Amino acid sequence: MNRRILLNCDMGESFGAWKMGDDEHAMPLVDQANLACGFHASDPLTMQRTVELAIRHDVRIGAHPAYPDLAGFGRRHMACMPEEVRAQVLYQIGALEAFCRAVGTQVAYVKPHGALYNDLVRDDALLAAVLDACASYRKGLPLMVLALADNSRELQLADAADVPLMFEAFADRAYLSDGQLAPRRLAGAVHHDPERIIDQALAIATGEPFPDIDGKPLCLTADSLCVHGDNPESLAVLRRLRGKLDAL
Repeated sequence: MNRRILLNCDMGESFGAWKMGDDEHAMPLVDQANLACGFHASDPLTMQRTVELAIRHDVRIGAHPAYPDLAGFGRRHMACMPEEVRAQVLYQIGALEAFCRAVGTQVAYVKPHGALYNDLVRDDALLAAVLDACASYRKGLPLMVLALADNSRELQLADAADVPLMFEAFADRAYLSDGQLAPRRLAGAVHHDPERIIDQALAIATGEPFPDIDGKPLCLTADSLCVHGDNPESLAVLRRLRGKLDAL
């Protein structure tokens, strides 16, 4: 490895009295925090507190925009027009940026959430809309997208929009043969075995093949690795993984 892979985590997903995740313990272990912006989770006070937590641990802050789907946690596909999606993404970046500016920092990148994230893999118009939102908000604001077996499509559209891309892979999700995430409705789509999660993460970090959902070898090139830290078991995995990545 000539470069160090980053570690990111979806955070700030609590809402009012409802608590999601253990941001307090996960934040010190990651390089990037993808913060919910109010459409699939979070509220103003949660956003403010999570931004402050990220600053305390010198973690880069990413906007984590979603479809307007609080009840479905942003995991339901919605028939939004591209211009709607562009406006929704701009709205959410701006909301998070307000809290960032209040403490002297700014949104470092954008990573769409849930169904919107997955829809960008298949819909050129939606991807172009999100790229345009990033470009319109601030020149050079990167968009984080799924690392696939072939990302030439994403690179071509991003180049046309003059938006830098960051490619992301997942330690605890199963993959289809083309590098898309296995749908959650499929058995085995989410890994729960700590050893398998760590093995997959290290394979991605070192550019080695790992088995897809059918057991066939898949190799991905990624800038950042996503893990989830929303229960004590996954936090233990995150701690072990942080140590192993730092030792590479």
